[in-house]
Amino acid sequence: MLYFLRRKLNSEFRSTSAIFIFIFILGIVCTEKLSAQQTHLVNFLKIEATVEPNATKKEVKAHFIGTFQVLKDTDSIFMDAVNISPEAIKSKKFKITANDKKLWLIGDFEKGKTYQANFQYRTKPKQTLYFFGNQIWTQGQGKYTSHWLPSIDDVNDKIEFDLTIIAALEKTVISNGELSSIENKNNKNHWHFNMEQPMSSYLVAFAIGDFDKKELISNSGIPIQLYYKTSDSTNAEPTYRYSKQIFDFLETEIGVPYPWQNYKQVPVRDFLYAGMENTTATFFSEAFMVDTTGFNDRNYINVNAHELAHQWFGNLITEKTNEDHWLQEGFATYYALLAEREIFGDDYYYWQLYQTAEQLKAASDAGKGESLLNAKASSLTFYQKGAWALHILREQIGDEAFKTAIKNYLEKYKFQNVSNTDFLNEVRAISEVDISKFEKDWLHQSAFKAEEAYQSLLKSSFIHNYFEISALRATAMADKKHQLKTALTFPNDFIGQEAIYQLTGAPISETLQLYKKAFESNNLYVRQVMALSLETIPKTLQKEYETLLNDESYVTMEAALYQLAMQFPEKRSQYLDKTIGIDGFQNKNIRQLWLVLALITEDYKDAKKYNFLNELKNYTSTQYSFEVRQKAFEYVAQLNLWDAETLKNLVEACVHPTWRFAKASKALLKNVLREKENREQVKALENEVSEKALNYLNTIVN
Repeated sequence: MLYFLRRKLNSEFRSTSAIFIFIFILGIVCTEKLSAQQTHLVNFLKIEATVEPNATKKEVKAHFIGTFQVLKDTDSIFMDAVNISPEAIKSKKFKITANDKKLWLIGDFEKGKTYQANFQYRTKPKQTLYFFGNQIWTQGQGKYTSHWLPSIDDVNDKIEFDLTIIAALEKTVISNGELSSIENKNNKNHWHFNMEQPMSSYLVAFAIGDFDKKELISNSGIPIQLYYKTSDSTNAEPTYRYSKQIFDFLETEIGVPYPWQNYKQVPVRDFLYAGMENTTATFFSEAFMVDTTGFNDRNYINVNAHELAHQWFGNLITEKTNEDHWLQEGFATYYALLAEREIFGDDYYYWQLYQTAEQLKAASDAGKGESLLNAKASSLTFYQKGAWALHILREQIGDEAFKTAIKNYLEKYKFQNVSNTDFLNEVRAISEVDISKFEKDWLHQSAFKAEEAYQSLLKSSFIHNYFEISALRATAMADKKHQLKTALTFPNDFIGQEAIYQLTGAPISETLQLYKKAFESNNLYVRQVMALSLETIPKTLQKEYETLLNDESYVTMEAALYQLAMQFPEKRSQYLDKTIGIDGFQNKNIRQLWLVLALITEDYKDAKKYNFLNELKNYTSTQYSFEVRQKAFEYVAQLNLWDAETLKNLVEACVHPTWRFAKASKALLKNVLREKENREQVKALENEVSEKALNYLNTIVN
């Protein structure tokens, strides 16, 4: 990563002598030129920090000790530190100062000597460290740890981080490395964590919350700790199902032992991404916490395997530049897919490859194809095209050569940074196959090699059979009934779904028996497609369609409840009675739909007594995660239930750290403000919203 630095003299330096100012400026200029290559000047060996977050003030106070070895005589060294000002400085051999982005160590540093920076600081992070409800967690992806901890915003500088996190007695803390002790001081717990190996700064993390855990041991003896909110204890098993199998499989498949002391996984509220592979401690969105029914629709397995694979590809070895990013994301995506293949079988593996091939081909055909070595490529390229490249490479050089090359690559460059060339050199060293064409076609070329991917997919008999059925899409119903009936007899999950989609739009007189056969199959995913695709439920299928409310799928249940309630209003009360008390996913998709239907159903129970309206509106409040709130806002907007409280909640949502939620909320607010009554209510909120929300509100209203 390149540094674009703007430096200002700290106010305390303005009073020093002109000679010192000249020397200081000269040092900065020299360092400015070398800032992207500071690894030639200094090796940061270890950072020890005692960190105490304050949820009320949304600030951090900390004690920092950084040990570094000087590699070349210099008069200044920097660390990245955003709005972090050192206090109570204990270092005597050099001066420590800071501006809004950097911490500067100024002195006569001699080559070969080791020094320590020792000081305290306070900061109010504007990002990277988040306070949500009763949780505190960090997300330093890329180069943002410096917002709460002086560190290096460059993946090429690996440091050992040993953190101590101070938290209330009733809280649980998770961080990198091994928990060495918990010490009670001044009625607070000090959680001491120890890392034995170095890592890039962006992988430093901690989380504080009301967590419990289940503990496992891998076949190789690695302790695995699977955390969950204490209120989510019943969801722990389905969420973490197959976790040990995934861990053991990846160790065996990759061929290199898990490189760290232990492994932890922690679900956190309002997480910005699906998951993040902090060294030894994956944080992931609590939206993946599911019960046994939810597991059938949107389980955590892929994210689980993807973030674990990063412990090797990204953490043990780390990209040198953005052009090498596929070495992390493509590899993690590929190995996660292999783990899913181990659990769900070959058909699932090839189906996922086919789905991503369709996406990549569509982008390529639209002129949006990208080289894997394009530093600004999309996630689709880095993740999915990267996984496809590894799939093709393995087919070309064979399993044994592929696995040996991966093993050699990891062992040779462990705890170092790697480039695309480093990886290809290891492949060439072990295989006699000429991979020059592979490199050109799959790494350098922007177009997706659709024909090569198609031929690879055809090695699966399942894909071959799927293509035979999908080729019937343009065929008249009368001419394909037999093939569709065969496909719906003990149907394959994916081929059966394709058969149902081909019934859409055809006269029910031609498709009735096929639908009945599909219902009788009791295949969860074939039945789910009928819930989603039958926009008009024929009276002749009403009885069968009603059975979808019994399926172990919240996706199916939500679609079926809505369609039945709207198309057969005379039976709506019965459908509501059948589904009362079901929440659904973490975003309460079933419960919120149920509330809306209850509200529009005349004489259904006593709506005022049961507070259906207040419950629905309350789901827009900040006490709930953004997933719950976003769905609630959608329903409030549809029913036009805006009042002072829901509008206030919407304004706060516009400045939420999760940008997708904030973006959707901003678009909704602009639409809401078209109504004069709403504008007046929003203007009256000036003294009731947060400062950040008020600043946004002023820009939008004015």
